[in-house]
Amino acid sequence: MDRRIEDYAIIGDEQTAALIGRDGSVDWLCLPRFDSAACFARLLGDEDNGHWRLAPKDATGPCTRRAYRPDTLVLDTEWETPHGAVRVTDLMPQRDRAPDVVRIVEGLRGSVTMRSTLRLRFDYGSVVPWVRRSDGHRVAVAGPDSVWLRSEPEVHTWGEDFGTHAEFTVTAGQQVAFVLTWHPSHEPRPPLVNPHESLRHSVADWRAWTARCRYDGPHRDAVIRSLITLKALTYKPTGGIVAAPTTSLPEELGGVRNWDYRYCWLRDSTLTLGALTAAGYVEEAEAWRDWLLRAVAGDPADLQIMYGLAGERRLTEYEVPWLSGFAGTAPVRVGNDAVRQLQLDVYGEVMDSLALARRAGLHSRPDVWALQVALLEFLRTAWRQPDEGLWEVRGGRRQFTHSKVMVWVAADRAVRALESYPQLEGDLEGWRELRDEVHREVCEKGYDAERNTFTQSYGSPELDASLLLVARVGFLPPHDPRVTGTIDAIRAELSHHGFLRRYTADEAVVDGLPGGEGTFLVCSFWLADALHATGRRKEAEELFERLVERTNDVGLLSEEYDPVADRQLGNFPQAFSHIGLVNTALALYGDDGAG
Repeated sequence: MDRRIEDYAIIGDEQTAALIGRDGSVDWLCLPRFDSAACFARLLGDEDNGHWRLAPKDATGPCTRRAYRPDTLVLDTEWETPHGAVRVTDLMPQRDRAPDVVRIVEGLRGSVTMRSTLRLRFDYGSVVPWVRRSDGHRVAVAGPDSVWLRSEPEVHTWGEDFGTHAEFTVTAGQQVAFVLTWHPSHEPRPPLVNPHESLRHSVADWRAWTARCRYDGPHRDAVIRSLITLKALTYKPTGGIVAAPTTSLPEELGGVRNWDYRYCWLRDSTLTLGALTAAGYVEEAEAWRDWLLRAVAGDPADLQIMYGLAGERRLTEYEVPWLSGFAGTAPVRVGNDAVRQLQLDVYGEVMDSLALARRAGLHSRPDVWALQVALLEFLRTAWRQPDEGLWEVRGGRRQFTHSKVMVWVAADRAVRALESYPQLEGDLEGWRELRDEVHREVCEKGYDAERNTFTQSYGSPELDASLLLVARVGFLPPHDPRVTGTIDAIRAELSHHGFLRRYTADEAVVDGLPGGEGTFLVCSFWLADALHATGRRKEAEELFERLVERTNDVGLLSEEYDPVADRQLGNFPQAFSHIGLVNTALALYGDDGAG
């Protein structure tokens, strides 16, 4: 079966996540955290790199149907066979001590023989564990990792081909539940969870959470699914939100643009806060804000563009040569060297996020203003430097226009704070001068008057979809001719079958990498926002409709989309894409659909 990225669905426990294919196979799972080594890595290799398939014995292709239970992260997958029908319900319950994967098989009609094939391969598919029996359980151990597999009622299992297998038959109304539990191998087995109680609690907890959503406009199901996905990508102990739960899903099949996204990017901060607060999720917004404050604490000169789940700074990139890559697209990478890049726009993102948090009435922190002052004082001397920009190019630093616009945002938010909160202390006149100076330079050097558009970097002919944010951040009013000219130029030059690329079609000129990529989904959401802001609501709504249609059968989006092959590309599911969906829905329909 030709696997596609959109064939997958996600389950998770807000500390890690599993990807499950249409064939009933768990093909990706990192334990115990999002950024831990995978114990199922078939997603980036083959069956010998680890997976857990639970499906009818004779099934050779995808399921008949699947769907999340409404307003939950509980997945139901069903098969119709010549002998009957069966459902597998997958979930990861909120953990007490250890992560659990719960898979419940239920007969719906007739009699169906099921087959379970479990191949655990620790350290990204490279380590075969030693498996033994203990009290009716299968226990797999290798180095620091230990995994227990049990079933209720107990079914016979046997070892074969370095895997654990089981066959059993269910008739209508019968249920067999499997629970896979991980714990450090030097610790005793954690308490057993009741799979059926876990299912009931998970459904109730998710529905109570989604009931808090204030949005009630068009495509509410898509908005709810996006918010659930953002919640699933949250590392609950710290509040950090990973960009995606996967690494190295390709931006181009057969290309080299394969990156590790299991970390937290500062560039996502403002848009994430905006989506969460506007939709009614203040607690989650505060947790993200607090993660942000902890992560960026220290010398402003050392600010990174991304951090680990708990704010870790060292995310060293290396390749995993024994994995062939998704659809044979190598290399597979762990870690991300972009962590060492200079991206001046993140200073603006942090300042904007903290300003938004203040306006939204999030619980104040006494250290927030001191941090903002330190960031702005650093920018006062550093803002003229070239950088790698929003898209983390590896082709050398430039004077990226978007980066300078976000420097303006940093100064603007500081000025506005002093004007609105007289009790705060700062260099109001000096920051106003900085804001005005940056504004003048961007309008002079980042704008092409002949073409009536802002350009990707000073003096360059290239365009960049990030320039659609010029009006959104307040740099210029939406109806300024330079804004509308930029929108029209980007639509004309970056559009690909109705969706937007990030920048010029000749990517290697900009980012120093061979090959290309798909259209970048969040950029098309930004275009819809820009069209709406400039009064072209019908065009914005039509684009939004097309974007919602790009979600897979369970409502998920990856980072990119190939409109020619009609397939998703890049890491999956992607927080940035789902943030874009929520924010565009709120922009288009929020006055009627959000309180």
